[in-house]
Amino acid sequence: GLGSGGWHVVHWNLSRAEWCSPGPGHVMKLRYSSLQVDTGSAEELHAGALAEVDDLEGMPVVVCGLHSQVPCVAVALKQARPELRLAYVMTDGGGLALATSELVAAMRARSLIDVTITAGHAFGGDYEAVNVPAALAVARVIGQADVVVVGMGPGSVGTATRLGLSALEVAPALDAVESLGGRPVASVRFSLADPRLRHQGASHHSRTALGLLTRARATIGVPEGAFEVRLRADLEASGISDRHRLLAVADPNVPALLAQHRLRVTSMGRGPVDDPGFYAVAGAGGTVAALLAR
Repeated sequence: GLGSGGWHVVHWNLSRAEWCSPGPGHVMKLRYSSLQVDTGSAEELHAGALAEVDDLEGMPVVVCGLHSQVPCVAVALKQARPELRLAYVMTDGGGLALATSELVAAMRARSLIDVTITAGHAFGGDYEAVNVPAALAVARVIGQADVVVVGMGPGSVGTATRLGLSALEVAPALDAVESLGGRPVASVRFSLADPRLRHQGASHHSRTALGLLTRARATIGVPEGAFEVRLRADLEASGISDRHRLLAVADPNVPALLAQHRLRVTSMGRGPVDDPGFYAVAGAGGTVAALLAR
């Protein structure tokens, strides 16, 4: 039955008389829309292995507020410790179909990401999960990940208000990591090229998520060099340095790593040459995770 909703809306191709394609389970994504689909979920398909899992056993998890931070984390991590198995958990804060990300396809092809899990209403990963905490468990137990990077797909939302932005999902994700015994790492959104005052230095997106909403104590990578002084100053001025651990790391040289792997990454239309600070600070999260991984 349809439960409390009471409606079932469908798209139909008028050139077909009938269509039947059983799904793998009973978990629906895009629920009660005309595109709802039985994706199944790792929790039901691997119930025996996941039923009592509630401990990430110290696994580092890097949480990003933008999709373009994910490849920066991945290349920095793999440069530091190529043997580590990296899982990408894609949230439903942006685009919902994993296939819309050419970056993810390219990273998989280059062995920068080893397994993908789509959480919430996001779909199309190697494994489906009902929510982010479950996706972290799936990454650890089923995906055999050593490190996880969490972030939405392409298409973030912002409204020039303090709370009307999709990147605030960073806060509950960090809280989930800590509650489950993982090691939360925050990838800060940083820019010295963005003309909008609220995004200059440490973006208000990161300042709000890390300074106002999260209760976890995360580790924040601070790349040594040209951007260190400004990043530290912004994190100190916003009180974030009191709530989280700042860890100085060598600049992973993300622009060179992206070029080495033939990955074309832009953020707000700016590439590494236009906004090197964005890439350095994002990549520092991957370097931190490499240091924390067992």
